[in-house]
Amino acid sequence: MSESAVLHIKGRVLVGPEEVRDELWVVDGRISYARPADARDVTTVSGWVLPGLVDAHCHVGLDANGAVDDSTTEKQALTERDAGALLLRDAGSPSDTRWIDDREDLPRIIRAGRHIARTKRYIRNYAYEIEPEDLVAYVAQEARVGDGWVKLVGDWIDRGTGDLAACWPRGAVQAAIDEAHRLGARVTAHCFAEETLAPLVEAGIDCIEHATGLTEETIPLFAERGVAIVPTLVNIATFPRLADGAEARYPLWAGHMRRLHARRYDTVRAAYDAGIPIYAGTDAGGSLAHGLVGSEVQELVKAGIPPVVALSATTWGAREWLGRPGLTEGASADLVVYETDPRADVRVLTAPRRVVLRGRVHG
Repeated sequence: MSESAVLHIKGRVLVGPEEVRDELWVVDGRISYARPADARDVTTVSGWVLPGLVDAHCHVGLDANGAVDDSTTEKQALTERDAGALLLRDAGSPSDTRWIDDREDLPRIIRAGRHIARTKRYIRNYAYEIEPEDLVAYVAQEARVGDGWVKLVGDWIDRGTGDLAACWPRGAVQAAIDEAHRLGARVTAHCFAEETLAPLVEAGIDCIEHATGLTEETIPLFAERGVAIVPTLVNIATFPRLADGAEARYPLWAGHMRRLHARRYDTVRAAYDAGIPIYAGTDAGGSLAHGLVGSEVQELVKAGIPPVVALSATTWGAREWLGRPGLTEGASADLVVYETDPRADVRVLTAPRRVVLRGRVHG
């Protein structure tokens, strides 16, 4: 669009779950609810409008083998954009993706730095692999280079026992979380197992990724402390395949993963019923393809979360949690347009009619 060009979005603009407007204007890449007096060269787009979707757990610049080149990273980011995911919380990556911030056609990213894992207790080439005595120093380092988040690997398979086990002693985790908070960063952790959760929450962690190990004992603790979860149900769906591949060597781990998978929907519904904040994330970028946030919202609904609440987990609520604006006056015009009301059927999220990023129309 030219400097004087204006984008007119009309139809039903879902500013919030209950706040609906008939139109908005995009002027110089920003949202206005007042028609500009000197509007010329007006382009009109119609439909149901949401804030740009949030994938609250993905990995740009990463694949199953570790860091990828810039060309592959670009394709990952474009896939997210075209799926309507315009704000990404990158939950750990060994790649330097700061160059994306200079690209007006690529989504905005909130980075958690690189994963921090126990030595030989995570996927090769993904994380800084360290011992507990170094945890505080590495958390401080990633708190300074990230965008307000640090990512720990809270548990992984212990090859000695053949099952999931916590990676860090309580004292080390407490000191590390305290240091992150002192530096103004929030802390999240990859956690599958049951026994990993309570020590992390009691140490003051802000969020848990996956959280498949939530139980009747730990759910009230999460709710009391306000600790959020990002269930990544599209990733948990892969547990049976992973278990089949490991059955011969690690039968205890395989059985554990199958049990966690079997109760995944009950776990998420119980968390919701208890008032635990839940956000939509896919874990894309490791072994999963990008662009799956619409499918993740469908999974949340399948777990028993009301559709409007599941929508908020990737739009209004997620943006507020991450400190980013939605469809507010003067905000960057990052929005997605759909054919029908996504509150009535969240399946429409997988088929955006138009994507608008920084005021520019894509698709």
